[in-house]
Amino acid sequence: MSDMSKDTYDAVVIGGGAAGLNTALLLGRSRRKVAVVDGGKPRNAPAENMMGFLSRDGMNPAALLEVGRKEVAGYGVDLIDAQVENVEKGDGKGFVVQLAGGVALKARHVVVATGLRDELPEIPGVRERWGKDLLHCPYCHGYEVRDQAFGVLGTHPNAVNHALLLRQWSDDVVFFPHTMEITAEDREKLAARRIRIAEGEVKWLVVEDDKLRGVELSEGRVVPREAVFVFPRMVANDALLTELGCDKDDMGWVVTDGAGRTSVPGVWAVGNVADPRAQVVTAAGQGSAAGFALNHDLLGDDVAQDLEAYRNPAEPIVR
Repeated sequence: MSDMSKDTYDAVVIGGGAAGLNTALLLGRSRRKVAVVDGGKPRNAPAENMMGFLSRDGMNPAALLEVGRKEVAGYGVDLIDAQVENVEKGDGKGFVVQLAGGVALKARHVVVATGLRDELPEIPGVRERWGKDLLHCPYCHGYEVRDQAFGVLGTHPNAVNHALLLRQWSDDVVFFPHTMEITAEDREKLAARRIRIAEGEVKWLVVEDDKLRGVELSEGRVVPREAVFVFPRMVANDALLTELGCDKDDMGWVVTDGAGRTSVPGVWAVGNVADPRAQVVTAAGQGSAAGFALNHDLLGDDVAQDLEAYRNPAEPIVR
């Protein structure tokens, strides 16, 4: 093995969700020195169940992370509960990960798995019902509320397509344009899918006995609904990647190759921080792919360093 400092991690993974933990799992099993730093604020915390993950369908998201943390710890991965303040390029190769409180971690590679945040419309009741009966992902929650009376809030440019998709899970879907303008083409598509349109600005979500009852419009009319869907504005928690100079695409998302490599050598991005469409199972798979590729990148450096030491020994070899 290469003569690396014992104080230097092969990889520091920032973010302990499915993507980050699965990256650490692969690297831990590869006998790499790894740390996972996590601030304890998972995106799916409001959800009671995690759906669409083979063998884990219906599992509580927090329970999945608890199991994952135990698994990676079993391979010698250090789990650090802390916030990362910044990441800087070290002297020569590698990085310095600065934690809140003054602790600094040295790393050969850095994996950013900090996810994204959902910015919700400022409609009374939306934030309070988020993850309960105010939902986003049809693939995550549609089956559980199938055949109920759906509402879809027109608060995002993709809201019409959201409504068209949700028609697969219910015959009773109402689209609330709120303040958005609907094109004639979109109106025709909604009509073709037998989706009703409730004109008028949304005032709030009507809740009784801790249960959604309907959507009230500014005119005072209440449209009874059992579940309401909203397409949030997804904002990547990518400040660390931006500060390191990672390239972004035209939509503002960090560019990665198929394994999670960014444009900055040694910096990786996996999960929702780079892919807003990644569900938990997808993020875990991305972490696995990154761990596999990262270990091979480390191996390339190890071999190069060992060859240099072999070809230029500090002392003559005695035979």
